[in-house]
Amino acid sequence: MKSNSRPLSVFWSLLPLFLLMIMLTVAVHTFGSDVLEGGSQISLLVVSAVCVLIGITVHKAHWLEFEKAIRHNISNTATAIIVLLVIGALSSAWMISGVVPLLIYYGTMIIRPEIFLASSCIICALVSVMTGSSWTTIATIGIALMGIGRAEGFSEGWIAGAIISGAYFGDKISPLSDTTILASSVTGVPLFSHIRYMLFTTVPSLLIALFIFVLSGFITDVTDANHVNMLNAALASRFHLSPWLLLVPLLTGVMIARRLPSLVTLFLSTVLAVLAAVIFQPNLLLEVAGEGGSVFKGAMMTLYGSTSLPTDDAMLTSLVATRGMSGMLNTIWLILCAMCFGGCMSAAGMIEGITHMFVRLVRGTASLVAGTVGAGLFFNLATADQYISILLTGNMFKDYYDRSGYERRLLSRTTEDAVTVTSVLVPWNTCGMTQSTVLGVATLTYLPYCFFNYLSPLMSILVAAIGWKIVHKSVGDKETDKIEEFA
Repeated sequence: MKSNSRPLSVFWSLLPLFLLMIMLTVAVHTFGSDVLEGGSQISLLVVSAVCVLIGITVHKAHWLEFEKAIRHNISNTATAIIVLLVIGALSSAWMISGVVPLLIYYGTMIIRPEIFLASSCIICALVSVMTGSSWTTIATIGIALMGIGRAEGFSEGWIAGAIISGAYFGDKISPLSDTTILASSVTGVPLFSHIRYMLFTTVPSLLIALFIFVLSGFITDVTDANHVNMLNAALASRFHLSPWLLLVPLLTGVMIARRLPSLVTLFLSTVLAVLAAVIFQPNLLLEVAGEGGSVFKGAMMTLYGSTSLPTDDAMLTSLVATRGMSGMLNTIWLILCAMCFGGCMSAAGMIEGITHMFVRLVRGTASLVAGTVGAGLFFNLATADQYISILLTGNMFKDYYDRSGYERRLLSRTTEDAVTVTSVLVPWNTCGMTQSTVLGVATLTYLPYCFFNYLSPLMSILVAAIGWKIVHKSVGDKETDKIEEFA
């Protein structure tokens, strides 16, 4: 039995999404910070079942279509799941080895509290441009900056917001970024033409975000300097803070500069950190291993399990605690459930139904860009994966942009403005789940402070409304050809 060739109505297409939002709201209210331990996952599976019911009864889809869509979605996340496990091991290894404590120790002495948030945003932006990966940036330097910010007395939401804003700015404009390459490829736009055109919306968004972070830094009451000094003294007494530990992030930077694959870089960086832990922190590894344990056992337990190193400072104890690979399992479980939901939405014809709704609303340049932004946001909510969302948004609007006489680079830029940077704001999206887990801050906690991430789609609509640098092919083939050649 084949599915109905006609897409579902908007009502049936949106119903599962609204139901999911209601269930997640209730789950968060019921379970609080423990919602990722099962409440969110069950909500996604229940709504997936609703999608199947609607798809079979209303859209006349066959069960095998749902199985195929779910398998396809989950297979696409296989690499991301492995990366998550390695990131769990990496963050623990960098902590126990003393790399993160050393960065915190130096960072609290170098970075002035008044400009900490803005500095964090800029640092993460630079690292992300070099790596092409917001995930790698946040899993390494982002964790260290979280520790510095907590020591300085900033709230977790503000710190995570600054880190994420910078990391996703770099991810968006880096020629090494997989999402940037994907957005340009799916829309048929040369990579560097796509990047240059994004600067007209991306740079203003970052400047506004930096202004807010600078302003917040000067009006926030930071921790007394004496407490910071006490924290640093506690770090120095608990860890062997040798400058040689800086070789780990430096060699990681070399691997990034050599453009090694992210997974290879993360794995080798983890190995380097473990070696550093064996050399500089053998006593801590023995403490992790427990009575009668060995350094080898302590290193293995650090990578896969949770560790806690008691200190005289409650903040420091919380800061140096690690979760290892096992700390990522709830996130992986959530990703698998989210992929089931996205696959069911697709097989039931709901995504196609939403597509038709957005296209019908287009009336001009501003509404076309706003419709593209709306579609990208919707797909981030519905499919829970930024890669799928980029593919769907780009393919959905390509022909319409061509028929309407707009450049493809307007589509590629709007797709990234709408999808790449907002994926981290969705609690059940792979990006939102990952960064929340890595930073230890709930998605809804950092969401209000990710200024760059929600300024970007708004800036995209604003630029379209005023027509800045937007070229319509009706101006003449010769002029258009020159513009495209220059790009």
